[in-house]
Amino acid sequence: MNENVLGIIAGVLTSVSMIPQLVKVIREKNVDEISLLMLLVLISGLSLWVWYGFMKDELPIILSNSFAVLVNISLLICYFIYSKKA
Repeated sequence: MNENVLGIIAGVLTSVSMIPQLVKVIREKNVDEISLLMLLVLISGLSLWVWYGFMKDELPIILSNSFAVLVNISLLICYFIYSKKA
């Protein structure tokens, strides 16, 4: 398999991986099972991948990880909107 095709497939799959979780949270308005620490670490790591993509001038890395950052920031926003206040 061509390495570019492999990279594109990997980027698409990892970028859309959190969409089902985001949809579930929006439908149920429940974030009890979501780890805030996990979201923060994931967003940090994805953001570093975007930075790396810019440093290497690799558009597939930039685009796929930027999309994943947006999805996870959306999930983070939902976390704060739907989390139960103590």
